[in-house]
Amino acid sequence: MSVNNPIAPLLADNRTLILDGALATELEARGCDLTDPLWSAKVLIENPQLIYHVHLDYFNAGAQCAITASYQATPQGFLRRGLDEQQSLALIAKSVQLAQQARADYLATHPQAAPLLVAGSVGPYGAYLADGSEYRGDYRLPQEEMIAFHRPRIAALAAAGVDLLACETLPSFAELQALLALLQQFPHLGAWFSFTLRDSQHLSDGTPLAEAISALQGNPQVLAIGINCIALENVTPALQQFAALSDKPLLVYPNSGEHYDAVSKTWHPCGNDPHHLINQIADWQRSGARLIGGCCRTTPADIQAIAERCKA
Repeated sequence: MSVNNPIAPLLADNRTLILDGALATELEARGCDLTDPLWSAKVLIENPQLIYHVHLDYFNAGAQCAITASYQATPQGFLRRGLDEQQSLALIAKSVQLAQQARADYLATHPQAAPLLVAGSVGPYGAYLADGSEYRGDYRLPQEEMIAFHRPRIAALAAAGVDLLACETLPSFAELQALLALLQQFPHLGAWFSFTLRDSQHLSDGTPLAEAISALQGNPQVLAIGINCIALENVTPALQQFAALSDKPLLVYPNSGEHYDAVSKTWHPCGNDPHHLINQIADWQRSGARLIGGCCRTTPADIQAIAERCKA
């Protein structure tokens, strides 16, 4: 039974596949209050059309892949808001439909841009906890419970027709193993795995990167591996470690370069050149990155600059 790999033909035709940028912080910039355990998933309930417009703006900026607004969308999280499982799964499907509609509308006027991808976001259990533990990986859950947590969302994303999954911001080796086991239940569906790191050689939970990559390396459902939601200064050394350990396509979508204060839940400049992200693209490509986009605080303008730099 063969795995669908929509990344491979795009990489065959392009040196770099351009991913989209931040969703939640872009929604905040457009007036949404996301000080909520549901984070961007809150907007699926309150103002889904705004999510569509952000996806469309990223396609207009040159993105070749939209990541759905399902990072923090889980039946468990929606239950806290009084929604039942059927309503929750409908919202997860809605996150896919919004990205698909943005893609269709963009391709209606830019048919030469095809194919464009929709990746179903699968955030970690730590995102559901909404306590910053996706950057620590210090939660423990038996594997069957972890699989049970992730299964409904992945099933809903698959049923809605995502091209692949984006298993992202993963801090934990145990969670990686649970997701690999769960993927076997969806044998045609591929995924990328993207991690948060303690340093260039360890996942956030302390697992050596070599051990994590070894678990992914021979799996045909793992289409690409890399890092996201990472500080800019850590990207190149981490990519070099990934490149030394794996022959999978590498991806990176880092934060803008600002510092996040988890206590005040605010972002602050770090004194970096605002174009610093763009200035590092060549280093990332030399270090093996083939899929490049942005995470927190990046914008459609950043993705446009990345797309233009990668075409130069």
